Amino acid sequence: MTSQTPIVELIGITKSFGPVDVLKGIDFKVYAGRVTALVGDNGAGKSTLIKGLAGVQEYDHGVVKFEGEQVHLPSARAAAALGIEVVYQDLALCENLDIVQNMFLGRESMTGVTLNEPQMEFEASKTLTGLSVRTVKSVRQKVASLSGGQRQTVAIARSVLRNAKVVILDEPTAALGVAQTEQVLNLVRRLADSGVAVIIISHNLQDVFKVADDIAVLYLGKMVANLESKDTNHLDVVQYITGTRTMGDQA
Repeated sequence: MTSQTPIVELIGITKSFGPVDVLKGIDFKVYAGRVTALVGDNGAGKSTLIKGLAGVQEYDHGVVKFEGEQVHLPSARAAAALGIEVVYQDLALCENLDIVQNMFLGRESMTGVTLNEPQMEFEASKTLTGLSVRTVKSVRQKVASLSGGQRQTVAIARSVLRNAKVVILDEPTAALGVAQTEQVLNLVRRLADSGVAVIIISHNLQDVFKVADDIAVLYLGKMVANLESKDTNHLDVVQYITGTRTMGDQA
């Protein structure tokens, strides 16, 4: 594991819903310039962990550090202000709007009382070019005309446009074909290589091993493994996910 200070560090995180303990003392670190895969079976606590980091629902107990400083995340706005952006599985794109309008939705550039369309178009194109995106013909294409992979690309580019330091991707390759999956994984890798910390939630271990530097495994609300992908394999991760291997089994 890298020795640099993690951009995100969760310490002793707990979350309960009534009598059900969903997160049980989670420790989790994420580093700038690296892709961290968060894996686990359904009900392991992945969504709850990420919602707390995104400011959607607060943790009950524990410490959240961002760039080495303890922070409080009472809202999605607070998380976004730090530079934490989430690309949810539904992407939250408006199909009737074009790429530029979607990327600037809610934070439009203005000139007086009118939209600064040339500036927004320039910034959108610059962001896509910076991510080496070549699959989009025009930033004025309606989202309704885009493929699944292209839509995922627009959603990721929107987070970059907002100067994100941490981008959380929820099942980014779900329902995508082979070629589109490859495009999205390449984009995820370029995003990390640009210095952004990327957290990818995925059930597809093949995708995880293609793109992730680090793999964190949740099992029934506990963090049972923190691994570097180069030092582990598909079988080991499956065993952690299913509970047949424990943290004490790590070398």
